Amino acid sequence: MTNTDLLILSILTVFILGVVLSLLNSKAKHFLYIPAYISGMVFILFIPIGIKTIEYGPYTIMGGNFLFDALSIYHIFLVNFVFLITSIYSIGYFTRHIENHGDFETSFIRRYTILWQTFQMFLLIVLLSNNIGFMWVSLEATTLISAFLIISPSNPLSIEAMWKYLIVCSVGIVFGFMGTILTVVAAQNNSTFLFTQLVEHSDLINPKIILLAFIFIIVGFGTKAGLAPMHTWLPDAHSQAPTPVSAVFSGVMLNVALFGIMRYLSVTDLALGNDGQAQSILLIFGFISIFIAVIFIPLQHDIKRLLAYCSVEHIGIIAIGLGLGGLGTFAALFHITNHSLSKVIAFFSAGHISEIYGTRDMRRIKAASSSIPVWGSVFFISMLILIGVAPFAIFLSELLIVKNAFFDHRYIVTALFLIAVFAIFISLLKHTLGTSFGINNSKITENIKVGILDKAIVISVISVLLILGIWIPGPFKELLNNASLIIQNGVRL
Repeated sequence: MTNTDLLILSILTVFILGVVLSLLNSKAKHFLYIPAYISGMVFILFIPIGIKTIEYGPYTIMGGNFLFDALSIYHIFLVNFVFLITSIYSIGYFTRHIENHGDFETSFIRRYTILWQTFQMFLLIVLLSNNIGFMWVSLEATTLISAFLIISPSNPLSIEAMWKYLIVCSVGIVFGFMGTILTVVAAQNNSTFLFTQLVEHSDLINPKIILLAFIFIIVGFGTKAGLAPMHTWLPDAHSQAPTPVSAVFSGVMLNVALFGIMRYLSVTDLALGNDGQAQSILLIFGFISIFIAVIFIPLQHDIKRLLAYCSVEHIGIIAIGLGLGGLGTFAALFHITNHSLSKVIAFFSAGHISEIYGTRDMRRIKAASSSIPVWGSVFFISMLILIGVAPFAIFLSELLIVKNAFFDHRYIVTALFLIAVFAIFISLLKHTLGTSFGINNSKITENIKVGILDKAIVISVISVLLILGIWIPGPFKELLNNASLIIQNGVRL
């Protein structure tokens, strides 16, 4: 048994320990600290695995079923970081509700912490899966587990949102299952169904069947990722779920589903002889998503639904980058980090604003920046980041996508992308200015004490997004380069 095997077993043990502690504790406030400690331990335990992967390259464990490479490590650290900061934020969020509203009982908090940790564990299993069957099963498990995180005792509409999410994503995962089965059929004489083996023996794969399989995978996994037109669950789930759940849904769950598409993209492209058909399909779905956002963002009044449609836009941008290939793939991976971090703090601030104002209706939320200076300002800055204002990182990743499309002589793609992004820029800026400024007739003032850790998280995330917009550190750039090469050429041991 290797050191990596021991570390993975230790990580699984840590998650089990967290669940046991949640079952043994009797006070709701004690439960809230468990996910933060567990996420912190998991983050630390993955550091030596990440260092080994970056230093020595791709390798597998446990009979080849778990794969470590630049692409998986990149996503794993992003998932662990987002879960860590969101778990810390959750402590204050649920404590306030328990003390001020009494709407979260001990049984709910216990269920929440158990599901939260289990959800993170299965997301990591998806990212480690080299076996196409393991990936599908783990992704389905994340749907079943996360559905119950949407339910909030104080919000009856959350039950409807949960059922919509469960039904739509379950239908999507059936398409994913068909894509998995068709991949098995397309592999023909290849008896092992690992991504590494499929890449190695891509010349044996039936190109017509694998293309059909890839379409099923995009529809199936794309449903979970929030790609339009399969995105219909996303606005309801994001808007009705507790704020920490909305943050991890948008910040990492969508990315994990896209990660599955990335794994299949390299296999499909190699089997098709790099003819660009797979990328073209991604481009189509990416533009459908971004134009759906163009239509629906101006119509939103619910602050969390607005952020949900913003997720649809950015998932579309990532798909377009992947569809362009080359520098576009690098830009898409870079955009994943930028979107995740900015969206997390956007949901944090939106949750506070709606809590203080007693509504999520932006028509009734005015002058948030002056009424609640800390979270109102954070919301304003996070929205500026999300709409791509320079010099923040999202501006740079979108600029790289435009640069790739233009210099690749794809002028129609460039024009459509710029038009859509500009239209969304105008709509989101209008919503943001109305919420952050305007005339406040309600005389609302901030009555929530902002914790030191919450301030540290927000300042750190905004600082990182500002630095990344000006300068991409060498090691991070190398990791993105290696990950983008794996998407384009497949992972080879």
